[in-house]
Amino acid sequence: MSSSRLRAFLAVARHGSFSAGARALGLAQPTLTAQIQSLEKQHDVELFHRRGRGSHLTPLGLALLPIAQQLGALEVDAFNLLHDAGKLNSGELRIGAVGPFHVIEMVDAYHRLYPGVDLSIRVGNSAEVLADLESYVTDIAVLAGARDAPGLSAISYASHPVILFAPVTHPLACHDSLPLSALHDVPLLQREPGSTTRAALEAALAEAGVKPRTVMEIGSREALREAVARGLGMGTVSEAEFIPDSRFRPIRIEGDPVRTDTYLYCLAERRDSRLLSSFIDEVLKIRGDGPAHPA
Repeated sequence: MSSSRLRAFLAVARHGSFSAGARALGLAQPTLTAQIQSLEKQHDVELFHRRGRGSHLTPLGLALLPIAQQLGALEVDAFNLLHDAGKLNSGELRIGAVGPFHVIEMVDAYHRLYPGVDLSIRVGNSAEVLADLESYVTDIAVLAGARDAPGLSAISYASHPVILFAPVTHPLACHDSLPLSALHDVPLLQREPGSTTRAALEAALAEAGVKPRTVMEIGSREALREAVARGLGMGTVSEAEFIPDSRFRPIRIEGDPVRTDTYLYCLAERRDSRLLSSFIDEVLKIRGDGPAHPA
């Protein structure tokens, strides 16, 4: 598969139509269409179902997609290695993250050092971020919690305690800190199942034998904040992600028994890529850690 056909296939697969794929590559649509048709004709196969204005991968196209994504990633690595004698004056780095807090400070630090590298951030839940990384849609993933998954390289970045926050009218809002046992039978607002913060809290509660009353599951940080502000219950959040607000009172959990850990992930096979290594090594200097070491 030639580089031009590879890029054409990936563009249509990612953007869902020949016209959108052509715009993404800066090509005329007939040029991109000819590249796809040439690839299909060469092997006597059909890679896309053309339906109205959209295009969908055939079963064969779906099977080809992860291979093509891997080839595309390797092509980018080769380009970055050779271009400008490896000085990283250009290139593209795609980052996936579950939230903006750490990833923005990482991108800011890296962009100051390598302004010629194009950076993009794709936000999703943990499952989506990992799937994007494993399918070569992104190059780096920033996630909370350790994941012992084969083929991934994990680098520890930061650790923060989980704190409580309550509306200022809450009976417990007069406390600066509380023991975990104080949550027994207290109305508590929880993130959705699969949330790293929720999992860490539930593990600590189970170990301590404490059973709060979960009154609602909420699927976003912003919605959780508003629910707490309206007095529906107490919430929990990583201390690093708590945003001061006159409507809330942050309350520390004594002894910090609940913590969230932030990790950078990349595919192990790409860990030695100059572009990925430069990002990992430089952002860890924010914390004075020096060169990155696998967790």
